[in-house]
Amino acid sequence: MTQMSEARAGRITPEMEIVARQEKMDIELLRTRMAKGEIIIPKNRNHDKVRPTGVGTGLRTKTNANIGTSEGRSSLEEELIKARTAVDAGIDAIMDLSTGGDLMESLQAIIDEVDVVIGTVPIYPTAVMTIREKGALVHMDPEHLFSIIEQQAKMGVDFFTVHCGVTLNTIERLKQQGRLMDIVSRGGSFLTTWMLANKKENPLFEQYDRLLDICREYDVTLSLGDGLRPGALADATDRAQIQELITLGELTQRAWDRDVQVMIEGPGHVPLNEIHTNMQIQKKLCMNAPFYVLGPLVTDVAPGYDHITSAIGGAIAGAAGADFLCYVIPGEHLRLPGLDEVHQGVIAARIAAHAADIAKGVPGAIEWDHAMSKARKELDWETQLNLAIDPVNARRIRKEAPPQEDDVCTMCGEYCAVKIVQEALGNNK
Repeated sequence: MTQMSEARAGRITPEMEIVARQEKMDIELLRTRMAKGEIIIPKNRNHDKVRPTGVGTGLRTKTNANIGTSEGRSSLEEELIKARTAVDAGIDAIMDLSTGGDLMESLQAIIDEVDVVIGTVPIYPTAVMTIREKGALVHMDPEHLFSIIEQQAKMGVDFFTVHCGVTLNTIERLKQQGRLMDIVSRGGSFLTTWMLANKKENPLFEQYDRLLDICREYDVTLSLGDGLRPGALADATDRAQIQELITLGELTQRAWDRDVQVMIEGPGHVPLNEIHTNMQIQKKLCMNAPFYVLGPLVTDVAPGYDHITSAIGGAIAGAAGADFLCYVIPGEHLRLPGLDEVHQGVIAARIAAHAADIAKGVPGAIEWDHAMSKARKELDWETQLNLAIDPVNARRIRKEAPPQEDDVCTMCGEYCAVKIVQEALGNNK
């Protein structure tokens, strides 16, 4: 049984009870939306340690952090510290995108280290191992890919990013239209290279039922990946992207027919004026399945500040219906994240998610802001610092300021507008 099959049978699972309580949602409404595929609880039946987390309509917008080794930088201990850093900063999920070192050892260590939802991209270890053993990606054996998927499912991975919509048809559309940046998804590039070299269809598309068998057995959520997402504003919302999305909508229905939970991954680099349209198209074509977006990044010219460009896009996307935001670090286009960048990326994504939740009217969202405003009016600094989305940083900044009165900040000092007006109105304590 899966969370979806239980919901469709009218049964309430312990995970549903936890999520409903966390989200302040009526349990029957949650169950109904899960039965329709509008809410998911990504939890592998073998992953006992994970905290149940819901993603979808009416729930708090969730955030994800990508970590993982590379061939040029492979320190498992460093990745575990990054995982703990992300969790401490309030992340809801972590994806292991390792391509260096012992890939399965890294994944198992991360699963053991934290209690949040864990995702992977199975084509990554398959491609890396193929190149190591056979010298070239084009020699990849689809059987190896499915063995990796099965192995990771047994290990307890909660969701797989699988680029099932990268088909010979969508690649042809991309070639006919032309793109400035072609394909920027690593998973999409791996599969495209293999398909064109071997003149064969994507095995994840061709053997989709086999993939569903594995996901149903372990209750792994499918995150249908955007292998043709735009990597430049010039490529946003083009025929290749939309053709892939149409395919993902069809694959979503096939997954639901097997009681497999699904979310859809989305762009990418998207101009501000196209974000709302992208959210509407996804929700329509994929029947309101949860939408998981990378950013979107609203400009191409801010390397070193991509956590800001993605937070801008993420807030707009979330307000327009996106359910899950993948963080983007400041140096997204420049390097692997350091510990400080992991923290910055998580906080930026959480700010975007919270701003979206206020706009969507998620229960409890605006109340947090009201509590902060009340503390500011009362010049209650301790409460303000406790309520901050990043309390540690807020305390550091205030502590580093020059000496001041306890009830004001160095911005205004004795000319504090709040203090002056309270005295004028006779509201001062």
